[in-house]
Amino acid sequence: MTATPPVDPPLGAVTIDSIVVEGGPAPRLVIAGTGTPGVAALRGPRQDLPGEFTHAAGHYTGTFPLLVSRWNGPELPAPSGRYTLTLDATVSAAMPAAVLASGLLRAAVATGGSSLTVEISPPLDDAERGPDAQAALEAQYRSTKHEPLNAVFFESFYGQSATCNPLALDREFAATRPDITRYWSVVDASVQVPEGSVALIEGSVDWWRIRGSARLLVVNDWLRNRFRKRSFQTVLQTWHGTPLKKIALGRPGVGLRTALATIRERSRWSIMLAQNPHSTAVFRSAYAYLGPVWQEGYPRDDALVGGARADRNAAAVRERLGLADDVTVLLYAPTWRDDRPEHIDHLEVAAFTDALGPGYVTLIRGHSRTLRPGRDVRASNVLDVTGYPDVTELFLVADALITDYSSVMFDYSVTGKPMFFFAPDLEHYREQLRGFYFDLDEAAPGPVVQNAAELVELVLDRERVSAEYAGKYVDWQARFNPRDDGKSAQRIVERLLQRKAIG
Repeated sequence: MTATPPVDPPLGAVTIDSIVVEGGPAPRLVIAGTGTPGVAALRGPRQDLPGEFTHAAGHYTGTFPLLVSRWNGPELPAPSGRYTLTLDATVSAAMPAAVLASGLLRAAVATGGSSLTVEISPPLDDAERGPDAQAALEAQYRSTKHEPLNAVFFESFYGQSATCNPLALDREFAATRPDITRYWSVVDASVQVPEGSVALIEGSVDWWRIRGSARLLVVNDWLRNRFRKRSFQTVLQTWHGTPLKKIALGRPGVGLRTALATIRERSRWSIMLAQNPHSTAVFRSAYAYLGPVWQEGYPRDDALVGGARADRNAAAVRERLGLADDVTVLLYAPTWRDDRPEHIDHLEVAAFTDALGPGYVTLIRGHSRTLRPGRDVRASNVLDVTGYPDVTELFLVADALITDYSSVMFDYSVTGKPMFFFAPDLEHYREQLRGFYFDLDEAAPGPVVQNAAELVELVLDRERVSAEYAGKYVDWQARFNPRDDGKSAQRIVERLLQRKAIG
């Protein structure tokens, strides 16, 4: 039986004859073949990795760096996830083995039809990857009697960023106690950690070791089941916002399993931070929490107070985002919906910004829980900043805030700038989905609207709206921002040192 000869691709067609994944300090994907592919990029849900092509005598080589600069920052590994390259090409190349670029990322290539996919994952080695390896490391973590380490272990939003209240406390420790080592738990090496701190990839040998030995842990969300608190450890739970919507045991329809998990989690906390008396009352009720609550304002809001310093920071952020000096910047920051966690744009933000006319740009910022499942909104007058590291910096550049039920309303009010509440599903969210701790309509320091056209008119008439709500704004700040004076982080670090939570 004779073999079927290979069929030549049609004239002008593109082939991929070679695929190589290179590791080292500058990992990249390199493909080669015949034809002339168009401009292409490895496209991910919130990050594109553009390719560079060279051509010679009907052949091409395409190089796709797997390190990328985001928001004009340093080159970092691409966030973990699946990146797709579509060239409408015939793929005859063998698939390369997965490559581990130590400390950076792991990359594996697959093909399907006329596209390639590159799966980027954290830089864990074979002894750290997979359920069996993690089970073994967890068992070792639980059975090992760790010696206390005079260090701080920080984690923010499950390691998806190095931001929020933990970041502000990191900066205060760096300024006042630079002798104390600061570690950050991160999901992968795409997360930039503060200068002078040490990144720990979640699930790595070092991550398990430091988590079990650091004397002080500073977190803004749950530690989850894999944490076992040692007798020498202090856990500072900063949380991540003053609650309007009901949380934890206060949520409607909480089952026994969830209630038990909530009680178990709060038993790990040594201290809670609260931005205001309202939060203190909610945390005690929603978590049945009886431990100490430090009502010191929110460290993350210190950056919003400071006059000239805040102005300089705002100018730097505008430049980093590529925002012209003469545009009015709106920040649209809705919360997530339990029944639609991937959906962000309830406003149809591109059409809304078009209706405002020229001179407006809207930044859309999804909740941290929409970072992984969602995709960026792409429009000429909209900049999707869901993946931007620090929302506090966005508060500095925004001329006004549009939100719904998100806790950003309690932080942005530190600035004194206008706020608008776009709540098209207000009744459903309040009565069925979550419920509120107070009447938003009655207390809001800005208009609560359910119609986008009405919101356009109000935004265009911001000065009148601000004057109308001036009294409510003052009442709101007195109720929710009484300690947001720019010195919250300083007070908290002083109290931690006095408590001897760390030496």
